[in-house]
Amino acid sequence: MKWLKILYVQVLIGIGLGVLLGLIYPAPSAGGLPGAFDATTLQPLATIFIKAIKMLIAPIIFCTVVTGIASMGDLKRVGRVGWKALLYFEVLTTLALIIGLVVANVMQPGAGMDLSASVQETAKIGEFSAKAHDSSTLTFVMNIVPKTFVGAFTDESVLPALFLAVLVAVALCGMGERGSIVLELLHAIGEVFFKLVAMFTKVAPIAAFGAMAYTVGSEGPGTLLKLAKVLGCVYLTCGLFVFVVLGLITRWCGFSLWKILVHIKDELLLVLGTSSSETALPQLMQKLEKSGCDKSVVGVVIPSGYSFNLDGTCIYLTLAALFVAQATNTHLTLWQQIGLLAVLLLTSKGAAGVTGAGFITLVATLSTIDTGIPASGLAVLIGIDRFMSEARALTNLIGNTVATLVVAKWENEFDAEKGAMLLR
Repeated sequence: MKWLKILYVQVLIGIGLGVLLGLIYPAPSAGGLPGAFDATTLQPLATIFIKAIKMLIAPIIFCTVVTGIASMGDLKRVGRVGWKALLYFEVLTTLALIIGLVVANVMQPGAGMDLSASVQETAKIGEFSAKAHDSSTLTFVMNIVPKTFVGAFTDESVLPALFLAVLVAVALCGMGERGSIVLELLHAIGEVFFKLVAMFTKVAPIAAFGAMAYTVGSEGPGTLLKLAKVLGCVYLTCGLFVFVVLGLITRWCGFSLWKILVHIKDELLLVLGTSSSETALPQLMQKLEKSGCDKSVVGVVIPSGYSFNLDGTCIYLTLAALFVAQATNTHLTLWQQIGLLAVLLLTSKGAAGVTGAGFITLVATLSTIDTGIPASGLAVLIGIDRFMSEARALTNLIGNTVATLVVAKWENEFDAEKGAMLLR
């Protein structure tokens, strides 16, 4: 029974039991009995876990980035890593948007579907629209700079912590020997936070159980069957992107995509259970460092990738937008589709790796551009957004893992001996 002690086995069991409980005890709105126990009451199990992990992300990023950059001492090299990472991010997210556009036009997931949103669903879109007002590109850029030093650690985005960490690292580099004491202290503090992550991760199977029970119990199998085509398109497109695009990139750089996926299986299952790629961020950074990637490369690429390299979110955005256009008989010319892609290339940068952010970004985009696609048509997707969120989060996680390995290889900062298990 030693296999029961393995984390990914425990998470798989938690996911399976959560799905089963959600089907047996659905919410009244999904066919359950009024007043009886329903699986949606287990949502706090996942919410508390996600909040606990997110609480540690900003300080971990701060300590990792500061110690990584300052100990390296070469700011020009840090800048080179940053520019290479951003260039890679832009190329890959553009490819993801184009692939989503092509699949949506070929598969036509919304063709022949009647989008008659209920009053309740339309009201929900109003709530997302209210949140979307704060999702402009300018607001996103302005929010990179925190209002206060402490504010960098309380913001939902990882970018303020990354911005502050880079500034502190530059300052420490200029202090020379006097900064070594601070570096040692931050390294020790970082170890404390990673120890906390290891403690929290032990209850990940319970969180996955609660999350899946809530997801299946709140919507029921009926919703999945109703929108199976668009759901299938999202997973198919994400699969094509991972195994074709990322597969070719990893092969070109000397890595094996399959070995990479096996290596990060714990993180993948954690993301699958919680629908949030942020829950796996701390242990992913630690695992990549142990697998041969230089600490400074990991510290720059992973945190910035969580805002600028959201491949799964980009795929979802184009597919969902064109699905609504097809389902509402809104004809879009090729130039209108290209224009939509260009706008999404900018607005997708504001979709952080947290549950629901992609949906808010999409509402904001369709509400502000003149394509004729009604934002209210997105109401029908609310029921399966949680399931699509899993596909987005998994693709985002794999994309950022590959990005880190690729940039480390480009910079000759990959230790082939430590990372031998990832090579072809």
